[in-house]
Amino acid sequence: MYCLYAFNGELMCFVHVLLNALDLKEKGKEAIIVFEGASVTLVPELEKPDAPFGNLYRKAKEAGLIEGACKACSAKLGVLEAVKEAGLPLLDDMSGHPSMAAYMDKGYTILTF
Repeated sequence: MYCLYAFNGELMCFVHVLLNALDLKEKGKEAIIVFEGASVTLVPELEKPDAPFGNLYRKAKEAGLIEGACKACSAKLGVLEAVKEAGLPLLDDMSGHPSMAAYMDKGYTILTF
């Protein structure tokens, strides 16, 4: 079980999060993606129908690979409403941020990008 934490808000970096999560799933492994830090700003961009790599994002979203997005970072970086509109759960169990320890307690290996 793998939890891919995306911190980087650069699209080309995030594409690798999507590719790896989809690859893990295709190979029979459990994987989830957590938007954290600057990566939350990618949500409104990836939601656009003509977004570069939007097809990968939609594929990951439809496959249930996206766990959610950091509530505190979404608010601070001005994308909270866009994240809500995208239907992504807001993760906030550690002072407004998603807790890595909580995923580790569930047996996930944390990978950061």
